Amino acid sequence: MAIDNQATKVITGKVRLSYAHIWEPQSIDGGEEKYSCSILIPKSDKETLRKIKAAVDAAVELGKSKWGGKVPANLKKPLRDGDEERPDDEAYAGHYFLNATSKNKPGIAKPIGKGPDGKVKFQEITDTTEVYSGCYAKVSLNFYPFDARGNRGVAAGLNNIVKVQDGDYLGGRASLQDDFANEDFDDVVDISDDDDDFLS
Repeated sequence: MAIDNQATKVITGKVRLSYAHIWEPQSIDGGEEKYSCSILIPKSDKETLRKIKAAVDAAVELGKSKWGGKVPANLKKPLRDGDEERPDDEAYAGHYFLNATSKNKPGIAKPIGKGPDGKVKFQEITDTTEVYSGCYAKVSLNFYPFDARGNRGVAAGLNNIVKVQDGDYLGGRASLQDDFANEDFDDVVDISDDDDDFLS
């Protein structure tokens, strides 16, 4: 059965990024350096979950040739239940999640409006503080079969990230405002009467 690459590709709805190592590749457990991100998908986003299931099923079909013509009994799949696997992490409550990786740096951008042709135009993001663990994005993923050292399954490849909304930092990072709110600074001007509240 021939599977075309589009069958294993998914553009998510609005998801939240966690463990976002998207600016510099990192090695996990001494392995090859890769860009990676955990993608948190609300359980209420039935359409994204449906698309992921269909893409995983397509990748399983592709994998049969790697796995001796049949689906292994202990096949590893990428989508996991945050309520079951991360019960102590409130960010994962009510979400499914998957970990996506790439050897190549993902495209990272934000939408800036529609062009004359009616298509959305994007601006590349180069500021590493603008896309972070905790912000919201739509993500392009590609699912593929693997057979590595006895482990067989389907993994998620990270293609592109389009930021759509800010969110609270995950991973314990406090905001600049919270960190320094009670500190004394010399020669600080009182701006309480100004219309523009800087960094509010």
